[in-house]
Amino acid sequence: MQNQIMKDVKKLLEFYQALGFEGLPINPPSPPFSKGGQGGFEKEGQGGIKEADLKSLREEIGDCKGCRLSKGRTNIVFGEGNPDTRLMFIGEAPGKKEDLQARPFVGDAGMVLTRLIEKMGFKRGDVYIANIVKCRPPMNRDPELDEIERCRGFVERQIEIINPKVIMTLGRISAQTLIGNAKLKITAIRGNFFDYKGIALMPTFHPAYLIRNPKDKWLTWGDAQKVMEKLKSKG
Repeated sequence: MQNQIMKDVKKLLEFYQALGFEGLPINPPSPPFSKGGQGGFEKEGQGGIKEADLKSLREEIGDCKGCRLSKGRTNIVFGEGNPDTRLMFIGEAPGKKEDLQARPFVGDAGMVLTRLIEKMGFKRGDVYIANIVKCRPPMNRDPELDEIERCRGFVERQIEIINPKVIMTLGRISAQTLIGNAKLKITAIRGNFFDYKGIALMPTFHPAYLIRNPKDKWLTWGDAQKVMEKLKSKG
């Protein structure tokens, strides 16, 4: 019986080899979805649905002309990353390189953010990165209140779709917008958790600020460590 099975398997392998296959054309089952190692995340079962919802949102935005920022942009910078992540990073607005590449945080500040993400034990593709506004303000100025109000619904929808366990806001404007208080100072609130619709929100310095003030990188690292502990506590 066993010899006959071996002969049958051998014939089957020879048959597929003759067709040009290097092995049996069988796809092994995917491993169960779970969290990765120290910080990395594998996609969970809702990832495909969330990805489709984000794609639908991007299509809804289309070639948005909702505010004056649309007049000077090259590209809309929607956001990128793992739609099923437990951790989101949200900045304020795209810069020059982001505008050209249609990707968030790819310039010098992006390198700083990427190093932070990796130091936290993640890969950039494990998390999701977005901005409060999707178009570059002229000369990288701060986005104005009316521009923020016209655009904030999009990032709020992204958060709703992704539903992370923790959000790290990068810089004053991101924190003020999501917390809902334009008078907050980043130096006073960073390092403390706030609540955003049931999601833990940690304000920290913008990576561009850290380029100008490298001595404060240790403060941001302290904020990141609190985020890592929060993620562990949430399972």
